[in-house]
Amino acid sequence: MSNLVTRAITGFFFALIIIGSIQLGSCIQAMAFGIFLILGLKEFSALFKDTNYRQSPLITVIIGVFIYASFVLSRTINFSTEILFCIVFVLFFLVFLIEIWRKQTLPLVSISVFVFGIIYLVVPFILMNRLVLVNSNSFSPLLGMILLIWSNDTFAYLFGRKIGKTPLFERISPKKTWEGTIGGIIMTLISSVVIGLLTNSDDTIFWLFSGLIIAPCAIFGDLLESLFKRSMKIKDSGNILPGHGGILDRFDAVLFTVPFFYLWCLIYEQIV
Repeated sequence: MSNLVTRAITGFFFALIIIGSIQLGSCIQAMAFGIFLILGLKEFSALFKDTNYRQSPLITVIIGVFIYASFVLSRTINFSTEILFCIVFVLFFLVFLIEIWRKQTLPLVSISVFVFGIIYLVVPFILMNRLVLVNSNSFSPLLGMILLIWSNDTFAYLFGRKIGKTPLFERISPKKTWEGTIGGIIMTLISSVVIGLLTNSDDTIFWLFSGLIIAPCAIFGDLLESLFKRSMKIKDSGNILPGHGGILDRFDAVLFTVPFFYLWCLIYEQIV
């Protein structure tokens, strides 16, 4: 019970920060999410602290934040996409050069871990900020996506505790059940319709299809993070959020979901 109370209190303040930063405008949101990105990059690097497969955490954070800031600021300084991608590849190749002096036995693995960390964390955080540019008649697409992910996560947990019996993927996440997963998906779809009806009835179809995309993506994102932690033999990615673990534990579903949701937003803009 005490763990449940801790989770609830931490979840409340975490949600307050997320929702508040989104509602206060793109500048505050970019800075708040930038802080989450820094913490996430440090946690990701720490996953490999007992191996020789990681770059310096400082280098990872500096390059990750530089790429994030470059794409976020490109809206105001009018950088072309071509220039931004060139910057990214130059930074990658500079990191590759570092391996010449590190004398690691498996430099290719070290490079792969670094590149994957940038793709897994930095790209989704960039896309979350780019969602601000997506046209919306009445409701923030980013906020709607996050609310639906939280809906899926919360109801999957509640249904799983109440009626969960059949393991979903026991090898990776023994506590997840089919009953909880199905309950979470159903409630996410209901929540998506509610968002559409309460904000703008013209957006109901958009949000319904969004729910169909977000629910399975959130599940796979959670499973993927569980796979990482199980392979590294750890329970949580960090301990910065009491009762919840680390930043990666809270953003796992978001990181996997946002590329698919962003693509759906772009497609919907073209067909309406």
